[in-house]
Amino acid sequence: MTSLRIALYQPDIPGNTGTILRLAACLGLGVDIIEPAGFDISDRNLKRAGMDYLSAVALARHVNWERFETWRAATGRRLVLASTKAAERYTDFAFREDDILLFGRESAGVPDHVHETADGRILIPMLEGQRSINLAMSVAMISGEALRQTTWS
Repeated sequence: MTSLRIALYQPDIPGNTGTILRLAACLGLGVDIIEPAGFDISDRNLKRAGMDYLSAVALARHVNWERFETWRAATGRRLVLASTKAAERYTDFAFREDDILLFGRESAGVPDHVHETADGRILIPMLEGQRSINLAMSVAMISGEALRQTTWS
């Protein structure tokens, strides 16, 4: 099991969150949900997408961004934000095993003050004119690269 973690900033779509929790369970990643979420965490769509994997996830819920930041500061972990506004490709970034990979809301990303807090900002290159990749797919791509660099190598 790795100490790499996925943080979801105020997620909007329960199905995406459930899929990410399932991925995390299978890969041994911890997950932080920074509330408020756009749905009830006990939502049946989240449970359907996560299936019986939810009990296997090291899940932490943070009541808001400030509480998450207090926890993160105490742990000394680096925060790496996935953003369409970033300049560095995720495949060029040097991940560390104790990084927290932060992903914003499906509908709005993260606010500027969260963006500015990140220690690293990465993007998935896309074809011109495309807006964004599904959140769960983005988490899978970036987590896979981070694990390849830190744990699977």
